[in-house]
Amino acid sequence: MNDKYSSAKCAHYGRRLAARLCDQYFAADPAAVLDGPALRDFAPLRQINLLVIKQLLGEWQSESRRLRSAYFDFEAQPVQAALTQFMNVLSRHICLARAAFEPLLARAIADALGLVATPTVAFEHIFLPADGDGPVPAAALRENLRYLDLDKDFYDGFLDALPADGLPRPDLLERLTLYRTANYKLHQPVQRLVSELSNLLPLTTADLLEDGPVATPSSAGLSPAPTAGPTTVETPAVAGPIATAEPTAAAPVAPPLVAIQPPAPTSAAPTVAPPAPSAPPAVAAAAVPLYEKLKATQSQSPGLAQTLRESTTPAPGITERTAPKIETLREAISINQRFSFINELFNGENLDYHAAIQHLDALPTAAQAHAYITEHLAQRHDWSRKEEHVGKLTKLVERKFSGN
Repeated sequence: MNDKYSSAKCAHYGRRLAARLCDQYFAADPAAVLDGPALRDFAPLRQINLLVIKQLLGEWQSESRRLRSAYFDFEAQPVQAALTQFMNVLSRHICLARAAFEPLLARAIADALGLVATPTVAFEHIFLPADGDGPVPAAALRENLRYLDLDKDFYDGFLDALPADGLPRPDLLERLTLYRTANYKLHQPVQRLVSELSNLLPLTTADLLEDGPVATPSSAGLSPAPTAGPTTVETPAVAGPIATAEPTAAAPVAPPLVAIQPPAPTSAAPTVAPPAPSAPPAVAAAAVPLYEKLKATQSQSPGLAQTLRESTTPAPGITERTAPKIETLREAISINQRFSFINELFNGENLDYHAAIQHLDALPTAAQAHAYITEHLAQRHDWSRKEEHVGKLTKLVERKFSGN
C-alpha cells in the first residue's frame, strides 16, 4: 500500500506490449484487419480485450451523436429508431487495421495495469466522461462495471458508497483515494497481474515504481526477428460467436458482433453464425494460443521503432494533386482514417483532432493549410516520426485545394 506506481510507466509498458502483440498478429499480413470476434479473443487477458471493446464502443456512440443537422429533426422518434438500427448494423462491421487498433490496445493494457497499480488514474480514464466536471450519476458510473474483470468487487463497493445523484469529478477522485486506503485488502495485488503480463513481455513491479528503473527494449526481449521462421501466424480459429463469462457475474454487454474468422494472409469468405451469448468460445484444437506463441518467440520480435521504419514512406508534397477534389476534410475522412488520425497524430484526443480539421477546412489556400500543418500541428503534437499518417492527411488537403 505504500508503493507508489507510475501511470506513465504503465502507459510505456502498454505501448511496448501492444507493439509486440501487433507484431505477432500482423506479421503474416500487415494489411490484415480485425473484426469483432477477433477483438474479443485477441489478448490472453480478458481485461485487456474488454477495455479495447469499451473504447471502440465509445467511438461508436460518438459517431451516433454527431449525426445531427440544422435542416432535419434527428430527435423525431422514427429517426431515432432508424439511427439505432443503423448503428447496430454498423457495430457488426468492425474493421480495424493495425494503425487504428494498436493505440487502443496500448491504452487498454495501460488501464488494465492502472486498475490495480494506479486506481485513481484508471478510474478517471475508464469511468468518467472525457469532458466536464459536473456530477456524474452513480447509475452512469455503474454501467462501466461490465467492462471490468480485475478488481470488480473493489470498484463495485466504491460505487455503492456514492450518493445516487453522484459527485463532481474532483470529489469522486478524492473519495476513491480515501476508499482505497480504507479497503486496500479488497484490492488485487499488483504482483499477480504483473506476473501474468510478464509471460507476454518481461515486467516486474519495480519497473512500475515512480522511482524505479525504466525497462529498455533490450531488457524486454525486443530484439530483431530472425530471417528464418514460420511464414504464417497461428491465431485461434473462431467457429462461432465468442462469449466469455465471469465466474461470479454476467458477461459484459457489448454491441452485437458478427463472428467471422480472424484475418489470415490468404483471403477467405467470412463465416457468419447466429448470436449465441451463452455459448463458450470454440477454438480449433490445433491452433496455438497467441500468448504461447509469444513466449516461444519473446526474444525474436522486432522493436517498434524498426517496424515503423520499415513501413514508413515519405510524405508527398502538397503540390502533388492526382486524386479527385473533395469539398471538406470532415466529410472526406472515413471512420477508419479518423481513428488512425486521432490516435496516431493527436494522441487520442478527439477534441484536438476535430478542432484541427475544422480549422483546415476554413483556410482559403493550400499554402496556408500547408503552413498550419508543418508549423503548428507538427510542432505541437510532435509528428517527427509520423510520416505515413502525415502523408495521408496531406494528400487529403491536396485534394481539397486541387481546383484552386
